[in-house]
Amino acid sequence: MDYLKSVEHSETMQSISQEVQKSISNVETKAFHQVRAGFAKRVAAIDFLEIHVLDRLRYLGESANLSPELVALQAQAKTLFQRFKTANKRVLGGLRRRIKSGRYNTEKLTNILARYAGPPDGSGYDTLDMIVAGLLGADAPSVERIALEPEMVHYQPTPARVILELIKLTKIGPDDIFYDLGSGLGQVVILATLLSEARATGIEFEPAYVEYARRSAKQLNIPGVEFIQADAREVSLADGTVFFMYTPFRGTMLQQVLKRLAAEAKTRPIRVCTYGPCTAKVAASSWLRPEEGCDLNEQRVAVFHSL
Repeated sequence: MDYLKSVEHSETMQSISQEVQKSISNVETKAFHQVRAGFAKRVAAIDFLEIHVLDRLRYLGESANLSPELVALQAQAKTLFQRFKTANKRVLGGLRRRIKSGRYNTEKLTNILARYAGPPDGSGYDTLDMIVAGLLGADAPSVERIALEPEMVHYQPTPARVILELIKLTKIGPDDIFYDLGSGLGQVVILATLLSEARATGIEFEPAYVEYARRSAKQLNIPGVEFIQADAREVSLADGTVFFMYTPFRGTMLQQVLKRLAAEAKTRPIRVCTYGPCTAKVAASSWLRPEEGCDLNEQRVAVFHSL
């Protein structure tokens, strides 16, 4: 009986070894080794190796002794995993240095981000968000210090592809002053400045997020951005030309902010851009009209012009 168990165990280990070897070979084939072109493929390879190879072998090792072949494959997978992570860090480091030194233009940077990220994967967040987070992330944000009011919505970052869509649809440029109402960690504001050269301001209620956003902008040496810790119902909006909201608040508070924007629109033309559930509420405002051909689906950016 012990002999049969030993044979079964050996055959099982051999079968797993073949599966793991095949998985590693497939990853090496699909994940380009070129530093730039393969960023998105390496992200997929890192996830695959972690979930389907390293985690599997770790769990297997907790219940039985790994065969020498599996131990060798585990080491090979760890080496490959680290190599891909290191290559992607080099990509982000190079981009960060170019931005910090001012050696970029908006069109080229947009194309680089799109090329590194690859095509969308169909979900709200994808590889582009990992690139942007790695590029802009100063460090971990500190603990939130202020309790939200009942109609304030908990922070959720705007998907990076949505930010690119926003910039493309609005065609904001150096003559614009862009406001993100509920700016969170500052990604929309920083990208808007980098990819359009517009001056941009983030209004955020949580001090920890404002401090983080300021550190991100400072480490990249980005001029023309400002982050203000304030309630959007109270802060001055007198110089803004384009205002963006990723549903930072709802109900009465949203209506109060819209009323403030309507007052600003009496002094100059403005645009209001939305993403998420607040789009339907903004669309009901009599002083705004949607841009021609604008999709009012909450999963797309909507652009409204003041009358």
